[in-house]
Amino acid sequence: MIYADFHIHTRHSPDASIEPRTIVEQLNTHPYIKVAAVTDHNTVKGALETQTSAAAYTDILIIPGAEIQTVEGEIILLGIRELPLKPWTMKNVMAFAQKHNALTIAPHPYRGFGLRDIIEYYQIDAVETLNGVSTPEANRLAEDLAKATGLPAVAGSDAHEPKELWSMFNQIEASLNQESIFTAVKKGLTKPMLASKSIHF
Repeated sequence: MIYADFHIHTRHSPDASIEPRTIVEQLNTHPYIKVAAVTDHNTVKGALETQTSAAAYTDILIIPGAEIQTVEGEIILLGIRELPLKPWTMKNVMAFAQKHNALTIAPHPYRGFGLRDIIEYYQIDAVETLNGVSTPEANRLAEDLAKATGLPAVAGSDAHEPKELWSMFNQIEASLNQESIFTAVKKGLTKPMLASKSIHF
């Protein structure tokens, strides 16, 4: 069993202040969360920098990704080291994701530029049903959407400042490698969790 936060922004997002090294330092001292997906807005720079900072730690996994604003709404791609070519339409971005074996997550579908119920028209892998910035009502609607579409549910802190890290995360039946995690998510072997919930080992 591993624990992962799938939605984090660094200073490479214009609205965030987290230093990549801060993510690694907090993962190193955290008692059980050792996996983080760095998903800056429309760039992979933060993800790649965080990976470099974590290279010396064998028990920490940084999944590179980005939160891309398409014409239709925002979509998270995990497992990418470059961005798709523009124009960023959902059709083009999803084709890029499939070609690069990326994991696709619909973040906060009922807040901001969320995709809402149009996700049913695309082969998205999971829905973010717990988002650290969304209201309880928006998260509830996202959970209802995941159930209605039969898609796996995941969580992400959507942290933009250090104090917001790990507010929400995932318990995953997987080993500490990207392929195992992606397979587990697609199979629904994830449990979105709040940081206030205690973990028993």
